[in-house]
Amino acid sequence: MLGKLKNYIPDSLKIKLKNLFINSIHHGWSGDYTSWEKAKKKCSGYDNSIIVNKVKDAALKVKKGEAKFERDSVLFDEIYFFEPIVNALNSSVKNNKLHVCDFGGSLGSSYFQFKEQFKNLTELNWTVVEQEHFVEIGRNEIAFENLFFQKTIDEALKTQTNQLLLLFSVLQYIPNAHELIKKLIPFKFEYIIIDRTAFIERPNDRIAIQVVPPDIYEASYPCWFFNEENFLNLFLSEYNILNEFIDEIPEPMMLGNERVYWKGFYLKRKNV
Repeated sequence: MLGKLKNYIPDSLKIKLKNLFINSIHHGWSGDYTSWEKAKKKCSGYDNSIIVNKVKDAALKVKKGEAKFERDSVLFDEIYFFEPIVNALNSSVKNNKLHVCDFGGSLGSSYFQFKEQFKNLTELNWTVVEQEHFVEIGRNEIAFENLFFQKTIDEALKTQTNQLLLLFSVLQYIPNAHELIKKLIPFKFEYIIIDRTAFIERPNDRIAIQVVPPDIYEASYPCWFFNEENFLNLFLSEYNILNEFIDEIPEPMMLGNERVYWKGFYLKRKNV
């Protein structure tokens, strides 16, 4: 089992995270586009070399112990734990073993955040599934002990079991997110943890553009705000919801006259 942890966010870190989020709001989310392609034409994208190199530099500092963890290239000197995620990770451990497929996990951000809690496990296999350029950097410069990088889930499952799938702040940035979710179901992961996923209070999804604060990096990209009920229905034929939780950071906000919020879920496959 992982270490017993309380929901802990140091005040200094909470301020930094909230300031980061508030700064994001000011640069922000805007628009209500009828297609991903229309939004994409007005964006710079996520895969340019400036972003990749900044994320790589931050990840290398974490690996070297110069920072505790990074998120979107922003370095943090303190670790924080969100109780619902810790509880879900604990509950996913079987026979003191944990195999994680971290889809869209950048250069191991979540691995480095939680790795100290895994030291008592008899077996840990954490594989990040990412875009090709991230995988290349990950394999050559970031791979560490139990941390691996692959381009597809199929490749990841050649060396580990389908025990746990992580979807941390990733689905809203996938152009064909709904089709992707349908493709994830047949892998029959025993558990799925979804976190920091964007939702909107209206009957249908919304496609907006997110502009990243320039002090992080210069970038803009389309993102989904999902209708929660429709989103969950993509999973519920095969999965039960064990827990659901509103994220503390970022906090709910108004996008025009519509309320948006970030939420997470812990799912278990039925009949397992």
